[in-house]
Amino acid sequence: MQLQTSLVEEACKNLYIQALKVLPDDIKQGIARLNSVETDSRAQVVLQTMVTNIAVAERENNLLCQDTGLPIYNVKIGRNVQFDGVALKDAIRKGCERATLEYPLRSSVVHPITRKNNHTSCGIDMPAIHIDFCADADYVEIEMIPKGSGSENNSFLKMAIPAEGINGVKAFVIESVVSAGGKTCPPTIVGVGIGGTSDQCVALAKKAATRPLGSICSDQEGAKLEVELSAAVNKLGIGPQGLGGDATAFAVQVELAATHITMNPVAVNMQCHSARRARAIFTPAGVTYGF
Repeated sequence: MQLQTSLVEEACKNLYIQALKVLPDDIKQGIARLNSVETDSRAQVVLQTMVTNIAVAERENNLLCQDTGLPIYNVKIGRNVQFDGVALKDAIRKGCERATLEYPLRSSVVHPITRKNNHTSCGIDMPAIHIDFCADADYVEIEMIPKGSGSENNSFLKMAIPAEGINGVKAFVIESVVSAGGKTCPPTIVGVGIGGTSDQCVALAKKAATRPLGSICSDQEGAKLEVELSAAVNKLGIGPQGLGGDATAFAVQVELAATHITMNPVAVNMQCHSARRARAIFTPAGVTYGF
């Protein structure tokens, strides 16, 4: 299959707009699930307000949140797909710009030193574009994630030592959630990365935080840790928007990588209750959209 960059550009524009306006079904169901077991009356009101906001955004064709986030595009390319890598990245960037200029969206992207905003949602090495490859032959998948600052500001890394063991990992995750409090607009998805190098560990935490709800870590020990930490976090009493209650997190999700014998890095990255994402799949038959 030959990947057409004109289709990529149009899709990346549409994905940004879609992600900002329509919440994935797994997140809607996650809010409903938390609300069904919430025991705090004030937390129940907050959760119902979130449900109303989601419904109004869809009905009015409007944004779920004023924060349009940092644009992230995750690309998976099948082994039999032909493409120009430079042209592909350029098409993604142009699509991101067009979404911001044509919709229009508020650009949240600024120069890190001068703080100048070009009002395109683009800048130095932004949007963030991650390209990977898969064994499936004839398709390309592009996932768009707008990552708001409320969640991204609550990112944590600890270069733990093996002697601290799994209890040290658990303690760091709990401490990170407590430190974030209501600043991440809970209920959150708490992404945890364990292992690898320092930068790889942080990337794993981001990957975990942006996985669909209900997905499970592919490693048996990681999956076990997800269950234990999810239960522990929802006993902290932080609750929706940090106002108290049971629903602090939808889930704690974990991703792992092998690491060095003398270290055990652990990172935490969070996603807010408006866990936005959208996906396009390119096949020889055309382009389809979803979550």
